[in-house]
Amino acid sequence: MSIHSSIVIGAGQAGLSASYHLSRLGIDHVVLDADERPGGAWQHRWDALTMNDVHRVAELPGEQAPALSTARANQIVPAYFADYERRHDLPVVRPVAVRTVSNSGDDDSILVVRSDAGEWRTRTLVNATGTWTKPFLPHYPGMELFLGEQLHTVDYPGPEHFRGKRVLIVGGGASAVQFLGALATITDTIWVTRRPPVWRTDDFTPEAGAASVALVEQRVAQGLPPESVVSVTGLMLRPQEREAERLGAYASRREMFQSIEPDGVRWADGSFEPVDVILWATGFRPAITHLSPLHLRSPQGGIQLDRGGRGTTAVADPRIQLVGYGPSASTIGANRAGRTAATGVQRYLTARARTARAMSDAAGRDATMRAADIALVGIAR
Repeated sequence: MSIHSSIVIGAGQAGLSASYHLSRLGIDHVVLDADERPGGAWQHRWDALTMNDVHRVAELPGEQAPALSTARANQIVPAYFADYERRHDLPVVRPVAVRTVSNSGDDDSILVVRSDAGEWRTRTLVNATGTWTKPFLPHYPGMELFLGEQLHTVDYPGPEHFRGKRVLIVGGGASAVQFLGALATITDTIWVTRRPPVWRTDDFTPEAGAASVALVEQRVAQGLPPESVVSVTGLMLRPQEREAERLGAYASRREMFQSIEPDGVRWADGSFEPVDVILWATGFRPAITHLSPLHLRSPQGGIQLDRGGRGTTAVADPRIQLVGYGPSASTIGANRAGRTAATGVQRYLTARARTARAMSDAAGRDATMRAADIALVGIAR
């Protein structure tokens, strides 16, 4: 079985960026993608998300992002990704669902990537699996007894599904704000969060984005589990959410309930609120379970990255690059992370080749010296 110089897992924005830069560096690699079609997580997002909402964040290296418009992002971005893969001849193999990554039993310098479509061997790995496949659902007492409908962001079917139903929206992030904007105008909504939301009153400039990424980098540098970039950017209302604001959907926010009952939720003061649907806009966690055999996590529970959290190399194993993790889990940092990861792969492979040459030279010198010793012994005799 051939051994690749690198394997990229995931063909979203960060994975395609990494592949582009690996190709430019002349590094042999393949990209394994679990989806049947190009588009990464974008193809799974809800229909109401338009290109006006994504603010050019899908831009890939060497290309301009699709123009702002009212067209659906879950159609435009996947088409853009598919065209990008084609024109840059990126080596994407799909569908391949990776199960585990571990050390080879016969050579611990080689990584074995096992999947439902076979096995690959590689010297380095760029993990670009992001968070979309790992929705986070907190547990509250009684939630398994609820007789209504419970949905997470990943299952959001569009606003018409909720018309005429009393909807409880849980979460303090941008998705919750967007859901309220879409639903408060057509049905009865209640918004609950664990903490008071933090609203942005200024423009979200590139400088503000960089500052937000830096806050996440600080946690990753310490080996702590990363918080999302979105969690530190603050919340803003788009024009399409102003009507929900006028109706009081945001001002009437409540603190978290205490428990869930078959027909609704119970608050800490004992009062009861009947609801038909609980929509959990509670975020995601890094999709890195397949890396567990490599024992990358620090005692603090996260994966520590180099360069004070600004890099992509796992401190515990320099063969591993993580993009779409921590600072690059947002599209704000995904492109930069792809370039950084490709450079990290090149740095590791160069150091490994240099070490191998040094060992070979040393072995050659030893062999020469042994031959000379044998010759001297023969002359003495």
